[in-house]
Amino acid sequence: MIMHEPPHPGEVLTELYFEPLELSVAQGADALDVSKDTLSDLLNCRSPLSPEMAIRLSLAFDTTPESWLNLQQQYDLWYTRTNHNFQKVIHLQKNDFQNVQEAIPLLA
Repeated sequence: MIMHEPPHPGEVLTELYFEPLELSVAQGADALDVSKDTLSDLLNCRSPLSPEMAIRLSLAFDTTPESWLNLQQQYDLWYTRTNHNFQKVIHLQKNDFQNVQEAIPLLA
């Protein structure tokens, strides 16, 4: 399966919010109530987006935390799939569920 690299949340944040609004790192850090280093690391794709930051961004930019976390999850999955070898993993058992979410109600 060929996959294209999804954007890191920092790229999206930079291109869709910081550049159009002409926000500096200092202004953004103040607005989000985080350190300049923390925000700079995210904007420069040096650190992952945390759930806490997702909430801060959703409040600041009228989005949802889930949308930010989904970006991070897609990036993480792409990165892991392209940088790790899973060929030695053995399929152990087939079940009737297409995904874990279908099985969760049965656990209660």
